[in-house]
Amino acid sequence: MSFFRAARRLAVPAATTLVLLAVLLGLGTWQAHRLAWKTNLLARIDAAEAGPPVPLTDRPEPFAKVQAIGRFDNAREALVGLEVRGTTLGARLLVPLLREGAPALLVDRGWVPLERDRPVDHPEGEVAVAGWVRPGETAGFFAPADDPVARRFYTYDPQAIGAALDLGRVAPFTLVAIGDRPGLPEADRALPRPTNNHLGYAITWYGTALALVGVFLVWARRRLKE
Repeated sequence: MSFFRAARRLAVPAATTLVLLAVLLGLGTWQAHRLAWKTNLLARIDAAEAGPPVPLTDRPEPFAKVQAIGRFDNAREALVGLEVRGTTLGARLLVPLLREGAPALLVDRGWVPLERDRPVDHPEGEVAVAGWVRPGETAGFFAPADDPVARRFYTYDPQAIGAALDLGRVAPFTLVAIGDRPGLPEADRALPRPTNNHLGYAITWYGTALALVGVFLVWARRRLKE
């Protein structure tokens, strides 16, 4: 009889522990899946950077190294984000690339200072732009408000920027130019490398789950001896 009374006393704590254990294991497993995805993504970025850019398609993979051909619409350039380099505040220069038979493509040509101390290069005629595919974003809750009139944007949202620039159809992603040409804008020189901390997160969640089981077993053993 005393055993059953003790078991009833353990029922609620045991159920609570099982729920918490399921949550911790779920979080650990999710981080393990994210680790595999991020590792594969970084491997694809390494492979893309080692090879030449491929022709841009309608649905490119994020972070793919591609090349697009068209004409820059320099009259409708805009600035996106804020970025400090050294002691100089600047932003990314976003310029529509008009393509034959395809939607306009917003090209992030690189960083420029807000107060221009040097001229900015504005290529004319048909150009071939190599870069990496940056997926479109939506404004977060704390994101600064865009200023379409001044063509100042803070979120890489191609549809919103394209509408503000009166571009009509626009590709749902941005092409971030890469290159080593001197002058402004200062283009990226390599593909980005997203951080990969998922192994540490997975170990943390699984370790916490193991600690939870250990604490419960020690506590339950003491209660059963009472």
